[in-house]
Amino acid sequence: MIHRRSLLTAALLVPLVTACVPGESGTATPASGRLRLDYAYYNPLSLVIRQQRWLEDALPGTEVTWVLSAGSNKANENLRGETIDLGSTAGAAALQARANGTPIKTVGIYTRPEWAALVVAKDSPITEVSGLKGKKVAATKGTDPYFFLLQALEEAGLDGADVEVVNLQHADGKTALERGDVDAWSGLDPLMAQSQVDSGTKLIYRNASFNSYGFLNAREEFLAEHPDLAQKVLDAYERARAWIVEHPDDAVRLLASEAKLAPEVARVVLKERTEVEISPVPGPDQRAVLERILPTLVRESQVRSEQEAKTALDSLFVPEFAEKAGAS
Repeated sequence: MIHRRSLLTAALLVPLVTACVPGESGTATPASGRLRLDYAYYNPLSLVIRQQRWLEDALPGTEVTWVLSAGSNKANENLRGETIDLGSTAGAAALQARANGTPIKTVGIYTRPEWAALVVAKDSPITEVSGLKGKKVAATKGTDPYFFLLQALEEAGLDGADVEVVNLQHADGKTALERGDVDAWSGLDPLMAQSQVDSGTKLIYRNASFNSYGFLNAREEFLAEHPDLAQKVLDAYERARAWIVEHPDDAVRLLASEAKLAPEVARVVLKERTEVEISPVPGPDQRAVLERILPTLVRESQVRSEQEAKTALDSLFVPEFAEKAGAS
């Protein structure tokens, strides 16, 4: 973990700076007039920025629109459909999307979470990954839990064809497990922690190294046309990181309120399974995780070709916005 407490604390004292249009004084009116970005319960920094209205205050001439992402797949769909300009995904999902033709770049890292694991019902006889052979497993394709499942199966000597993957959005996968419609669920926090607390479900396999980081991605066209707005967003993300470090209990209450969770569930997610004090700059650590995941994506036909996946990885990161934000 990279500890940056003093730097992050200082960031709280620095307001987001707005630029003036030539000929005007004191009024920020970016040329786009519009900024569209997502918020997600798996991205606690986005919840803080949205609640605090930092971007709205910093960009009074800009219409700021927030869109909820239910999962990485939905964030990528909205980026591909140009519904949003910046979206929150897991690292593996960002790589998959770019390899398959979605024109996105990773501009920042919001957290290092252990947000995925394999979950069974409280009375299930399944205790290890090998026990999933021939079973129904709920997972949201194109998201970290799905890639987590593939890696876990591979480690156990199985592959995706050895289980019946039931493609459900995360919340529906949780419901399916608790109703007994599937034998297991490749879960995502905070829903996973909620299921543990409320329904007694059990995590049969955890592996922090199989979870890719939280990636903040932007459409390439947006970055080319509005780098000023992209920088404002990255600045706000660093301000939110500092806010969470300095106000951990408030952050727990915010997550609980937004995601409609019990406080004890939100506390597990934020304080036990989420690292916030990390570098925001996409770089070697994130690349190493994706290099490990890439062969699984190729083997399971989650990308069009190995070469396209490698090319996507080589061109995915744009670190300069996060570098500037982190140094401010």
